[in-house]
Amino acid sequence: MKAYIFPGQGAQFSGMGLDIFEKYPDAQDLFLKANDILGFNITDVMFEGTAEDLKETKVTQPAIFIHSIALKSVMTDFEPAMVAGHSLGEFSALVASGALSFEDGLKLVSQRAQAMQKACETQPSTMAAVLGLEDAVVEEVCEQTPGVVVAANYNCPGQLVISGEIEAINKACETMKEKGARRALVLPVGGAFHSPMMEPAREELAAAIEATKFTKPICPIYQNVTASAITDASQIQANLIAQLTAPVRWTQTIQQMIADGGTEFIEVGPGKVLQGLMRKINRDVAASSAILPQ
Repeated sequence: MKAYIFPGQGAQFSGMGLDIFEKYPDAQDLFLKANDILGFNITDVMFEGTAEDLKETKVTQPAIFIHSIALKSVMTDFEPAMVAGHSLGEFSALVASGALSFEDGLKLVSQRAQAMQKACETQPSTMAAVLGLEDAVVEEVCEQTPGVVVAANYNCPGQLVISGEIEAINKACETMKEKGARRALVLPVGGAFHSPMMEPAREELAAAIEATKFTKPICPIYQNVTASAITDASQIQANLIAQLTAPVRWTQTIQQMIADGGTEFIEVGPGKVLQGLMRKINRDVAASSAILPQ
């Protein structure tokens, strides 16, 4: 069974999408439509911008989403038995599986990016990667550390990202090292994504998601919040709202997809981040990048 997975923030690169834009007229329309919806030429930043330009949240999230959907739009063999997306990638997965239109997906991604940016500016916060510790140990340290600090991204066994207040994150990192973590490293991110500190953004985005039309997808989507197969449109909406303050259960998602019959995983979007995580979750399952048709 083919499973299609869609990357999130961090997969961007300078020049992303230019090859698709130049080669495929149908995809060109999609890129130009994106410029109109966003009210600025994001294609200029994607095709010619520096890595620094692409790091701006209001650019990064829509850029990755647009690249993923443009790539999916030109694939001739897109026949998913199941889909999933990492954080932001969940929006790409929803559009690819027909639960959401491209236009609505892009508007929500843009609103999400801006709401997250605003939440970050209101209260300084951060994230840190913890390598080489069991999930349970990381969770225990988070619980015992004063202040706001939670497990945010279960990326693969032995790689968990924590999220919260700066002081609490620094203290938790010290404790993680004492507990034997190979690394506990503060990340260069704008704020504490997938933590209670994103509550203002969640509230803002909830209204937009509730006002958007969702339909039943053509295949199950394994959502970050539940790590299980969902096809009900109202449940998809509720999980998408919860996603901003809840952890990304990526390890559990991939394990469940494999348990449910996923045998071939294809990453649709920029980079190969998810393929790297796949190898650490289960190296016996095939994982590859989506290929542009000749």
